[in-house]
Amino acid sequence: MTTAAIPATPARTRAVPPASSRPGLPGALRSELTKILSVRSTYWTLLAQAVASIGWAVLFCAGTISHGKGSDFDAAQASLLGQVALGELIIVVLGALVITSEYSTGMIRTSLAVMPRRGVLYAAKAIVFAAVTFTISLVTSFLDFFVGQAILSGKHYNTTLTQPGVLRAVLLSAAIVTVFGLLAYGAGAIIRHTAGAITTILGVIFLIPALAEALPTSWFQAIVRWLPGGDALIPIARSTPPFDPYLFSAWGEFAVFSGYAAVLLALGAWLFIRRDA
Repeated sequence: MTTAAIPATPARTRAVPPASSRPGLPGALRSELTKILSVRSTYWTLLAQAVASIGWAVLFCAGTISHGKGSDFDAAQASLLGQVALGELIIVVLGALVITSEYSTGMIRTSLAVMPRRGVLYAAKAIVFAAVTFTISLVTSFLDFFVGQAILSGKHYNTTLTQPGVLRAVLLSAAIVTVFGLLAYGAGAIIRHTAGAITTILGVIFLIPALAEALPTSWFQAIVRWLPGGDALIPIARSTPPFDPYLFSAWGEFAVFSGYAAVLLALGAWLFIRRDA
């Protein structure tokens, strides 16, 4: 009696590589850093942010020397408000471009082919953008401060980093620019169109506070601290408590803006993972 030979069944190949060989966050971070540093618009946008904020510090502080200081004058704010008011408006362009540019060129398909783990890719883009933006904004904030204080020292209006609240104002002025950039990044992931994302964020920053000013005074005073721009930005750059009693402290307003950014980032991540490229 002979025994029939049973051919061996070939081993099934894994549809997904083992976890140890899958693309991970470190590799995605290196890739995204290379991307953001190889695009010319990154340098132009960051340069525009630095020039605008330093220019504000020079002009505002020179004007203060010429015309005198008011009752609500804050030396740190005189140097840093340009970073907060202008820097955030410029950085939203880069924040949107970080993700929308890949949709407009079709590069997003290549990125997803290299890094199919969408959540990791989304997080890597956000982390790299935030790190680059905060680094440049921090350098710019210190430059704004020292340039402005050098001008204000002509009439002894200046302050120093060792004074209460001054270092906090410098650091938060850099951090708030990064938060607004992430706000635009989240909007870009949701809208997936550069002009649409930038217009939406700038509209929210300008339009909502402007419309709120048309409300009755009591209503405006009740909601001004919760608005995504306008007067609510003022405490960020101040070393002293806000002159307007209806605003939160610097940390309180920073938490409000961070909350807006967190909501858009979360919604953007949810859509990025579930929608087709």
